[in-house]
Amino acid sequence: MMFLPELLRGAGVTIQVLLLSAAFAFIFAFIAGLGRVSRFWVVRFLMGALVELFRGTSLLVQMFFFYFALPAFGMELSPFAAGVLALSLNYGAYASEIVRGAILSVPGGQTEAGIALNMTRWQRMRLVILPQAFRLMLPGFGNNAIELLKGTSLVSLVTLADLTFQGRVLKDNYTGDQIEIFTLLLLLYFVLALPLIFGARWLEKRSAKGVAAR
Repeated sequence: MMFLPELLRGAGVTIQVLLLSAAFAFIFAFIAGLGRVSRFWVVRFLMGALVELFRGTSLLVQMFFFYFALPAFGMELSPFAAGVLALSLNYGAYASEIVRGAILSVPGGQTEAGIALNMTRWQRMRLVILPQAFRLMLPGFGNNAIELLKGTSLVSLVTLADLTFQGRVLKDNYTGDQIEIFTLLLLLYFVLALPLIFGARWLEKRSAKGVAAR
């Protein structure tokens, strides 16, 4: 357990990266997801191109681009900012498909009912479609958050001292204790994932109860 304090220090950085990336990914997912179902083809095209760009290229390459290539254009990011930006856009792009799919899964009769009630397009989306679609998004968002946690390990490659980075440093300094180091690393990632797993299940159950009650 002599390695635990160093790993916990890295875990603190991992949690910061996770929380910020998840928040920005969530925002980007909704912006892009709503853009993909916009009535304006220009918005649909631009959002579609952006989503496919980040879904179709490697997260690691994106991270390297933001950290190593952007300075050539006069934009220098810290390892933390580059990692959060790449994770947010990459996982947000995947999550945007969850948003788009959930919105399209709401029966068309709901939209017709909103029109019959003389609701505007924004009112129908905000008051009728999104509340129903959000329940359908929860399982996908839960999986996306867990994948995001695992993806945070890549920030170590842009020199950010996260959990994986600390594990690699300890491995280099204590070559005879690699089994203990990586076992602790594995367990710590699992412990970090547990709140995401149970939180997603709790939200799904709570949402389902609300639907049943109505």
